[in-house]
Amino acid sequence: MNIILTNLPKFFNGTLITIELTALSVAIGLLIAVPSALMRVSKNPLMWMPAYGFIFYFRGTPLLVQLFLIYYGSGQFQETLSQWGLWVFFKEAHFCAILTLTLNTAAYTAEILRGAIEAVPFGEIEAAKACGMSGSLLYRRIILPKAFRLAWPAYTNEVVFLLQATSLVSIITIMDITGVARVIASRSFAFYELYFTAAIFYLCLVYGVIWAFRKIEFRISGYLLDPSLKS
Repeated sequence: MNIILTNLPKFFNGTLITIELTALSVAIGLLIAVPSALMRVSKNPLMWMPAYGFIFYFRGTPLLVQLFLIYYGSGQFQETLSQWGLWVFFKEAHFCAILTLTLNTAAYTAEILRGAIEAVPFGEIEAAKACGMSGSLLYRRIILPKAFRLAWPAYTNEVVFLLQATSLVSIITIMDITGVARVIASRSFAFYELYFTAAIFYLCLVYGVIWAFRKIEFRISGYLLDPSLKS
Protein backbone atom coordinates (compact mmCIF):
# COMPACT_ATOMS: atom_id res chain seq x y z
CA MET A 1 0.00 0.00 0.00
CA ASN A 2 2.83 2.40 0.81
CA ILE A 3 4.38 1.98 -2.62
CA ILE A 4 1.08 2.95 -4.25
CA LEU A 5 0.59 6.04 -2.08
CA THR A 6 4.19 7.10 -2.63
CA ASN A 7 3.87 6.89 -6.40
CA LEU A 8 0.38 8.32 -6.80
CA PRO A 9 1.74 11.65 -8.19
CA LYS A 10 3.53 9.70 -10.91
CA PHE A 11 0.32 7.86 -11.75
CA PHE A 12 -1.54 11.15 -11.99
CA ASN A 13 1.12 12.52 -14.34
CA GLY A 14 0.82 9.35 -16.39
CA THR A 15 -2.95 9.83 -16.47
CA LEU A 16 -2.51 13.33 -17.92
CA ILE A 17 -0.27 11.94 -20.65
CA THR A 18 -2.83 9.20 -21.42
CA ILE A 19 -5.61 11.80 -21.66
CA GLU A 20 -3.45 14.01 -23.89
CA LEU A 21 -2.60 11.15 -26.25
CA THR A 22 -6.24 10.10 -26.47
CA ALA A 23 -7.65 13.60 -26.94
CA LEU A 24 -5.17 14.63 -29.64
CA SER A 25 -5.51 11.34 -31.51
CA VAL A 26 -9.31 11.45 -31.42
CA ALA A 27 -9.48 15.09 -32.54
CA ILE A 28 -6.98 14.81 -35.40
CA GLY A 29 -8.22 11.34 -36.33
CA LEU A 30 -11.77 12.64 -36.75
CA LEU A 31 -10.53 15.39 -39.07
CA ILE A 32 -8.92 12.70 -41.23
CA ALA A 33 -11.80 10.22 -40.93
CA VAL A 34 -14.56 12.47 -42.28
CA PRO A 35 -12.98 13.16 -45.70
CA SER A 36 -11.75 9.54 -45.82
CA ALA A 37 -15.31 8.29 -45.29
CA LEU A 38 -16.62 10.64 -47.99
CA MET A 39 -13.94 9.39 -50.37
CA ARG A 40 -14.81 5.80 -49.45
CA VAL A 41 -18.48 6.20 -50.49
CA SER A 42 -17.55 7.93 -53.74
CA LYS A 43 -18.12 6.05 -56.99
CA ASN A 44 -14.93 7.51 -58.48
CA PRO A 45 -12.10 4.92 -58.28
CA LEU A 46 -9.54 7.73 -57.87
CA MET A 47 -11.38 8.70 -54.69
CA TRP A 48 -12.47 5.44 -53.07
CA MET A 49 -9.44 3.29 -53.86
CA PRO A 50 -6.87 5.36 -51.83
CA ALA A 51 -9.35 5.62 -48.94
CA TYR A 52 -10.02 1.88 -49.12
CA GLY A 53 -6.28 1.13 -49.07
CA PHE A 54 -5.73 3.39 -46.06
CA ILE A 55 -8.62 1.87 -44.12
CA PHE A 56 -7.71 -1.70 -45.14
CA TYR A 57 -4.10 -1.35 -43.96
CA PHE A 58 -4.69 0.30 -40.60
CA ARG A 59 -7.66 -1.94 -39.74
CA GLY A 60 -5.92 -5.06 -40.94
CA THR A 61 -2.60 -4.76 -39.10
CA PRO A 62 -1.92 -4.76 -35.33
CA LEU A 63 -1.54 -1.38 -33.68
CA LEU A 64 1.70 -2.54 -32.05
CA VAL A 65 3.22 -3.32 -35.47
CA GLN A 66 2.15 0.09 -36.74
CA LEU A 67 3.77 1.71 -33.73
CA PHE A 68 7.05 -0.13 -34.30
CA LEU A 69 7.04 0.71 -38.02
CA ILE A 70 6.61 4.42 -37.38
CA TYR A 71 8.88 4.74 -34.34
CA TYR A 72 11.68 2.29 -35.15
CA GLY A 73 11.19 2.02 -38.91
CA SER A 74 11.44 5.76 -39.52
CA GLY A 75 15.06 5.61 -38.34
CA GLN A 76 15.96 3.83 -41.57
CA PHE A 77 14.89 6.93 -43.49
CA GLN A 78 16.59 9.44 -41.20
CA GLU A 79 18.55 11.09 -44.01
CA THR A 80 15.48 11.56 -46.20
CA LEU A 81 13.35 12.77 -43.30
CA SER A 82 16.12 15.19 -42.30
CA GLN A 83 16.19 16.63 -45.81
CA TRP A 84 12.47 17.28 -45.58
CA GLY A 85 12.81 18.71 -42.08
CA LEU A 86 10.69 15.93 -40.56
CA TRP A 87 13.28 14.02 -38.55
CA VAL A 88 12.94 16.51 -35.70
CA PHE A 89 9.42 15.12 -35.27
CA PHE A 90 9.99 11.42 -35.97
CA LYS A 91 12.84 11.14 -33.50
CA GLU A 92 10.41 11.99 -30.69
CA ALA A 93 8.48 9.06 -29.20
CA HIS A 94 5.60 11.37 -28.29
CA PHE A 95 5.06 12.43 -31.90
CA CYS A 96 5.30 8.85 -33.20
CA ALA A 97 2.76 7.68 -30.62
CA ILE A 98 0.25 10.39 -31.54
CA LEU A 99 0.78 9.80 -35.27
CA THR A 100 0.24 6.05 -34.96
CA LEU A 101 -2.83 6.35 -32.74
CA THR A 102 -4.26 9.07 -34.99
CA LEU A 103 -3.93 7.07 -38.20
CA ASN A 104 -5.30 3.95 -36.54
CA THR A 105 -8.38 5.60 -35.09
CA ALA A 106 -8.91 7.58 -38.31
CA ALA A 107 -9.17 4.33 -40.28
CA TYR A 108 -11.64 2.76 -37.84
CA THR A 109 -13.69 5.95 -37.57
CA ALA A 110 -13.79 6.34 -41.35
CA GLU A 111 -15.21 2.85 -41.70
CA ILE A 112 -17.78 3.55 -38.97
CA LEU A 113 -18.84 6.74 -40.76
CA ARG A 114 -18.94 4.98 -44.13
CA GLY A 115 -21.43 2.49 -42.77
CA ALA A 116 -23.45 5.27 -41.16
CA ILE A 117 -23.53 7.33 -44.36
CA GLU A 118 -24.78 4.35 -46.32
CA ALA A 119 -27.39 3.70 -43.62
CA VAL A 120 -29.00 7.13 -43.99
CA PRO A 121 -32.58 6.43 -45.17
CA PHE A 122 -32.93 6.95 -48.90
CA GLY A 123 -36.27 8.66 -48.39
CA GLU A 124 -34.67 11.47 -46.40
CA ILE A 125 -32.12 12.05 -49.14
CA GLU A 126 -34.82 12.10 -51.80
CA ALA A 127 -36.88 14.54 -49.72
CA ALA A 128 -33.87 16.85 -49.39
CA LYS A 129 -33.24 16.68 -53.13
CA ALA A 130 -36.89 17.53 -53.74
CA CYS A 131 -36.32 20.67 -51.64
CA GLY A 132 -33.46 21.67 -53.92
CA MET A 133 -30.53 20.38 -51.90
CA SER A 134 -27.62 18.71 -53.66
CA GLY A 135 -23.88 18.20 -53.44
CA SER A 136 -22.09 19.61 -50.40
CA LEU A 137 -25.25 21.23 -49.02
CA LEU A 138 -27.00 17.86 -48.98
CA TYR A 139 -24.10 16.31 -47.07
CA ARG A 140 -23.80 19.20 -44.60
CA ARG A 141 -27.47 19.54 -43.78
CA ILE A 142 -28.85 16.00 -44.11
CA ILE A 143 -26.43 13.13 -44.66
CA LEU A 144 -23.55 13.90 -42.27
CA PRO A 145 -25.68 15.02 -39.28
CA LYS A 146 -27.81 11.87 -39.62
CA ALA A 147 -24.71 9.71 -40.11
CA PHE A 148 -23.07 11.07 -36.97
CA ARG A 149 -26.18 10.29 -34.94
CA LEU A 150 -26.26 6.76 -36.30
CA ALA A 151 -22.53 6.25 -35.78
CA TRP A 152 -22.26 7.72 -32.30
CA PRO A 153 -22.62 4.49 -30.23
CA ALA A 154 -20.01 2.71 -32.36
CA TYR A 155 -17.78 5.78 -32.28
CA THR A 156 -18.01 5.83 -28.49
CA ASN A 157 -16.66 2.28 -28.44
CA GLU A 158 -13.84 3.27 -30.78
CA VAL A 159 -12.76 6.10 -28.47
CA VAL A 160 -12.82 3.71 -25.50
CA PHE A 161 -10.74 1.17 -27.41
CA LEU A 162 -8.28 3.90 -28.38
CA LEU A 163 -7.92 5.03 -24.78
CA GLN A 164 -7.12 1.46 -23.76
CA ALA A 165 -4.76 1.08 -26.72
CA THR A 166 -2.65 4.00 -25.51
CA SER A 167 -1.16 1.54 -23.02
CA LEU A 168 0.98 0.21 -25.88
CA VAL A 169 2.96 3.44 -26.16
CA SER A 170 4.77 2.62 -22.92
CA ILE A 171 6.86 0.24 -25.04
CA ILE A 172 8.49 3.23 -26.74
CA THR A 173 9.47 4.88 -23.43
CA ILE A 174 6.41 7.10 -22.93
CA MET A 175 5.46 7.39 -19.27
CA ASP A 176 1.72 7.03 -19.50
CA ILE A 177 -0.23 5.07 -16.89
CA THR A 178 1.14 1.72 -18.03
CA GLY A 179 4.64 3.15 -18.45
CA VAL A 180 4.65 4.40 -14.86
CA ALA A 181 3.43 1.04 -13.55
CA ARG A 182 5.98 -0.87 -15.64
CA VAL A 183 8.99 1.20 -14.53
CA ILE A 184 8.09 1.18 -10.84
CA ALA A 185 7.22 -2.53 -10.89
CA SER A 186 10.54 -3.41 -12.52
CA ARG A 187 12.33 -1.78 -9.59
CA SER A 188 10.11 -2.89 -6.71
CA PHE A 189 8.70 -6.19 -8.05
CA ALA A 190 5.27 -5.18 -6.71
CA PHE A 191 3.67 -6.14 -10.02
CA TYR A 192 0.20 -6.99 -8.75
CA GLU A 193 -0.27 -3.85 -6.68
CA LEU A 194 1.03 -1.46 -9.34
CA TYR A 195 -0.73 -2.95 -12.36
CA PHE A 196 -3.95 -3.22 -10.36
CA THR A 197 -3.61 0.49 -9.58
CA ALA A 198 -3.05 1.18 -13.28
CA ALA A 199 -6.20 -0.81 -14.06
CA ILE A 200 -8.20 1.33 -11.62
CA PHE A 201 -6.97 4.52 -13.33
CA TYR A 202 -7.95 3.16 -16.75
CA LEU A 203 -11.33 2.09 -15.39
CA CYS A 204 -12.04 5.61 -14.15
CA LEU A 205 -11.00 7.12 -17.47
CA VAL A 206 -13.08 4.69 -19.51
CA TYR A 207 -16.24 5.29 -17.55
CA GLY A 208 -15.56 9.03 -17.66
CA VAL A 209 -15.45 8.83 -21.46
CA ILE A 210 -18.61 6.71 -21.59
CA TRP A 211 -20.43 9.17 -19.33
CA ALA A 212 -19.35 12.19 -21.43
CA PHE A 213 -20.21 10.54 -24.74
CA ARG A 214 -23.58 9.40 -23.44
CA LYS A 215 -24.40 12.99 -22.49
CA ILE A 216 -23.46 14.07 -26.02
CA GLU A 217 -25.60 11.26 -27.45
CA PHE A 218 -28.64 12.52 -25.57
CA ARG A 219 -27.85 16.03 -26.79
CA ILE A 220 -27.72 15.08 -30.48
CA SER A 221 -30.40 12.37 -30.56
CA GLY A 222 -32.16 12.34 -27.21
CA TYR A 223 -35.56 12.70 -28.83
CA LEU A 224 -35.06 9.27 -30.40
CA LEU A 225 -34.19 7.53 -27.14
CA ASP A 226 -36.31 6.11 -24.37
CA PRO A 227 -36.77 8.89 -21.76
CA SER A 228 -36.43 6.30 -19.00
CA LEU A 229 -32.80 5.75 -20.04
CA LYS A 230 -31.85 9.33 -19.19
CA SER A 231 -31.64 8.49 -15.54
